[in-house]
Amino acid sequence: MRALETVLLAKGYVDPDALDLIVETYETKIGPRCGAQVVAKAWVDPAYRQRLLADGTAAVAELSFAGRQGEHLKVVENTDQLHNLVVCTLCSCYPWPVLGLPPVWYKSAAYRSKAVMDPRGVLADFGVTLPPEKTIRVWDSTAEIRYLVLPQRPAGTEGLSEARLAELVTRDSMIGTGLPLAAGASQ
Repeated sequence: MRALETVLLAKGYVDPDALDLIVETYETKIGPRCGAQVVAKAWVDPAYRQRLLADGTAAVAELSFAGRQGEHLKVVENTDQLHNLVVCTLCSCYPWPVLGLPPVWYKSAAYRSKAVMDPRGVLADFGVTLPPEKTIRVWDSTAEIRYLVLPQRPAGTEGLSEARLAELVTRDSMIGTGLPLAAGASQ
């Protein structure tokens, strides 16, 4: 991919600023916004939440988010007792239809190894400190299955609309390296 990009840029076929904007859009807006809609719907619709946890692929497809790298999606839920963290120890398997392009750090050897050996340390690197009694479960994505974290709904969001709730969901909260934004915040 990098070689193709280099050739296209060198020959003047692609404007580097336009390419950067396209990548930025897929990394931060299109993909993660789809996942945020999934999470927000699960927060307000108990029947949808149940379907999402039972069969992530089918439930996500209900919202018309489907495609390559999302065919076998398992959704894991954060609770008061459990925090989930997703990694792909072999490469960078990632649910593109709901999260967009994987961030560079997700593909790094440092993240891939530390997430397994020291998940609390990884969370601390991302600014997340969990109580010591909270269990952290690490899920290893593969070519056969991708994972999406259903983060806990932030306190004080009971009266918010589904659209407003989606604004609180971050890409990192759906990987498990972050938490949703607080009720008064926005991205």
